[in-house]
Amino acid sequence: MLLTRIRLPWLSVCKTRVAAPSRLQRSCAPLGNNRWQHTTAQPSPCSWKARENSFEVSYGGLVMQFDYMWLRDHCRSASCYNSKTNQRSLDTASIDLNIRPEKARTDDESLYLTWPDGHVTQYKLDWLAQNSYEGKKHSAMHPRSLWNAGSYTRADAPSVSFEKFMTCNQELKRFLTNFLLYGIAFVDDVPATVEDTEKVTQRVSLIRETMYGRMWSFTSDYSRGDTAYTKLALDRHTDTAYFQEPCGIQVFHCLRHEGTGGRTLLVDGFNAADKLLQRSPKLFELLTQVPIKHEYLENLSDHSNHMVGIGPVLNVYPWNNEVYMIRYNNYDRAVINTVSHDVVQRWYAAHRELTKELRDPDNELWVKLTPGKVIFIDNWRVLHGRESFTGLRQLCGCYLTRDDVLNTARSLGLQA
Repeated sequence: MLLTRIRLPWLSVCKTRVAAPSRLQRSCAPLGNNRWQHTTAQPSPCSWKARENSFEVSYGGLVMQFDYMWLRDHCRSASCYNSKTNQRSLDTASIDLNIRPEKARTDDESLYLTWPDGHVTQYKLDWLAQNSYEGKKHSAMHPRSLWNAGSYTRADAPSVSFEKFMTCNQELKRFLTNFLLYGIAFVDDVPATVEDTEKVTQRVSLIRETMYGRMWSFTSDYSRGDTAYTKLALDRHTDTAYFQEPCGIQVFHCLRHEGTGGRTLLVDGFNAADKLLQRSPKLFELLTQVPIKHEYLENLSDHSNHMVGIGPVLNVYPWNNEVYMIRYNNYDRAVINTVSHDVVQRWYAAHRELTKELRDPDNELWVKLTPGKVIFIDNWRVLHGRESFTGLRQLCGCYLTRDDVLNTARSLGLQA
C-alpha cells in the first residue's frame, strides 16, 4: 500500500514519495486560499485539506473540521495517553497554542500527523468520526424512544421478575434497555417490604440520600410539608426541581392500599418537548434559555428545610438541541423575579404551549401500582402524578444517583 508523506504549507517545499502503482496513489495540489490539499487518483475512504485554522477530514460521509491544538491534545500514543487508566498523560498547558503538524499521511484506517518535535500521532478514522463535532451534532447522546400512552402500550415493554432480575445480568440488561428507551421500567413480584424494595434498587444503582432520608415510607398523614403526603390528586411534575441537581431516578413501590383511586400518571416529557420544538422552535428555545427558580420551604416541628434550585425548564446539549432534562413543577416554582416583563410574557406563552402538550390526554399513561410492582422513573424525563384516593395507602421508595444507573448500563455494553 502506498502511503504519501506531504510537507505542510509552512515548509518551503511540498514533496510526494512515489512508489509502485497503487489504488491509493496520492498527490499534492494548490487549493486557492488554502495552502494545500490532499487528492487521490483512485477512490479512497478518506481525503483531507490543511486549512489556515483547521484540519479538514472527509470520511464516511462526514466533512469534519479539527482544530490543530485539539488534534495534538487528543493524541493517544503511549507517551500522551495511559490506555490502562484511560487518562491523559500529556500536559495540555505545555502545548503551543499555534501548533501545526509538519507532515500528514493516511491509509485505509488511520490519519498520521507528525508534529514539529518529531512526535507522530495516529488517529483511527472511525475514532475521529465518532468524536468530531460534526459527528456528535448528528447523533444522539442518549438513544430513546419517544412515546405517548398508545405507543408505549403497543411497544409492550416487558417487566422483569424480581428473582431473575437479582441474579441474572441479562435480565438486568433487559430492564435497563427498557429504562433507557422509555424512561420507565418495572420489576414485578418484589416482596412488599421496604427492605426488599431497597435490595431491588441497589441492583441498579446507589441510593441517593436526601432530606427525606435514604429509603422512605409514607402514608397520607401530612407528616411533611408536601402535597405528596396528602390524599389529593397531583398534577404531572418532576421531583426535586428545587435541588440544584434534581434527583435522577425515582423509585415507587405501593406496599398497601385499602381503598379506591390512587392510580399513577406518567407522561413522557421529552416527547412533549419534541412536539413543541417541531411546532414552535422559538418557544422551545426560550424554555431552554430562561432560568427559573424553584423553592421548597418546610417549617415543621421535626423538619426545617429551605431548598432552592435554578435552571431552565428544558436543558439541552447545545451542539444538537437534544433535551437531557426537564424541570417542570408548578407546585414548587418560586417567584419569577429575575426576568424582565417582556421576556416573561413570552416565557408564559412558551410554558403554556408545553403544558398543553403535557396535558394532552393522548400522552397520559395511567398505571395502578400494587404490592409487588416496583416502578423506576427517569425523573429528568418522565413526569409523574396521581389521582386522588381513599383509604390507607402506604408507599415506599427512594431516589437513585443518575450517574451510577448510567454506569451500570454502560458496564453491560449499553449506550447511556
